[in-house]
Amino acid sequence: MSIQQKSCRQCGTCCRKGGPALHHQDTDLLREGAIGYRQLVTIRAGEFVYSPVSGALEAAVGELVKITGRGGEWTCLFFEESRSACGIYDRRPLECRLLKCWDPGELLTVAGRDTIRRVDIVAAGDPVLDLIAHQQRECPAEVVATATAGWRSEPANEKCRDLLADLVRRDLALRNHAIVDLGLPAEVELFVFGRPLFRQLAGFGVGLREVDGHIEFLWP
Repeated sequence: MSIQQKSCRQCGTCCRKGGPALHHQDTDLLREGAIGYRQLVTIRAGEFVYSPVSGALEAAVGELVKITGRGGEWTCLFFEESRSACGIYDRRPLECRLLKCWDPGELLTVAGRDTIRRVDIVAAGDPVLDLIAHQQRECPAEVVATATAGWRSEPANEKCRDLLADLVRRDLALRNHAIVDLGLPAEVELFVFGRPLFRQLAGFGVGLREVDGHIEFLWP
């Protein structure tokens, strides 16, 4: 990056590092349908996520709702590779409007502040609220975060490893129940529940396979 840079070059680097977290200032985008649940992913408190401020993976201090990536990648869903441009540029969220790779000052003023949570945007009485509450009972965000940190410590904590294995099973069972038994559209799973725990652990080198109907973990 040149020190003389003063405007966006449309290189797409920022968009490829992940979609933005949404703030209450973005509520109109959701209300008017510019962005829908199918295009969102929830990051639960304690989950590691890319920080556009530090440029590194950091544990989320609180729950975040972000625009999801494309396929299995972090690249923002709305980024159009062919044009190296944003597909909703005129209706882009607050963080995108403030982000300047050559001067992060404005973004720093809002990072982590006044962000949207799932309960802020799901209508009262929507059964999705019951699923969110059920997830917190079965797989508390703070327990997942503590177990992950404990397992990654030196030496690795075996108790935390066993707890994570149990949480992965609970997490998968809850998602299966919601989709198969309750009819939750699979397209909104990432918004309702966030990324599956086993996928989060995969980022730390943990493998998973099913053998004779049972889940086996391949710990690094």
